Amino acid sequence: MPGSPARREAVVRHRLACFCAAQGLEVAQLPALAEAFVVAGLPGRAPSTKGTYRSVLRSLGGSGRPGLATPFRGSPARAPYTAQERAELWAVAGAQRSVWRRGSALAALALGIGAGLRAGELAAATGDDVIAGRAEVAVRAGGDDGRVVPVLGQYATTLVGLAKDAGAGHLFCPGGADRSYRNFVNNFCYTLEADPAAPPLSSGRARSSFVCDHLAAGTPLRELLYTSGIAEVESLLRYARHVAGAPRSKAELRKRLRSP
Repeated sequence: MPGSPARREAVVRHRLACFCAAQGLEVAQLPALAEAFVVAGLPGRAPSTKGTYRSVLRSLGGSGRPGLATPFRGSPARAPYTAQERAELWAVAGAQRSVWRRGSALAALALGIGAGLRAGELAAATGDDVIAGRAEVAVRAGGDDGRVVPVLGQYATTLVGLAKDAGAGHLFCPGGADRSYRNFVNNFCYTLEADPAAPPLSSGRARSSFVCDHLAAGTPLRELLYTSGIAEVESLLRYARHVAGAPRSKAELRKRLRSP
């Protein structure tokens, strides 16, 4: 699905119109059509995609959640990188031939695994977003009014060095570029020079690694929701499935969130 809400709504409207035309239905019947469309009008689509379509349709039609609705399971989170894979990714990043590619690969690691930034946030981060204090390092995600995420260890050291070089410029792929493109980060990652056996770097697995690391460390869920920018605690379930000892249900996640 396209990234921006406006583009997402346009795609949903178009597909709904095509479905209605094929069935001889009126789009004006939107509230009643939403469930039929997502169940019968999206063959081959993943359950998570169908759920997204239904959510958009409900908002467009002003309809609430019906008493009965076909359950669609959310898409699973990407598996986090193992310790060995992370070591290999550091080696891949450091082996890039040009300075800008090497710095961008390191930024993807530090901002992705180290700070859990989404692809769009990673692409937009500048040197000024890195906050280096005496005892800790953090990165600001989402602009001046965004969240502030503490960064530790090698990721913090890397970010401080990159920020010093970048100044007010972008940390990832410095210079002019269309950073609104949804695959901007991963397209760069696909072109990294690496051994075929090395794990591929992706923003999705990097962010999953950040969230899973915190779940494994027992970070309070309220704190994890803030640092990850995740709005609802139930959304952590897709990551928790990768972490031994983490909550195994939405109810357990809600209970742990309420715990002091």
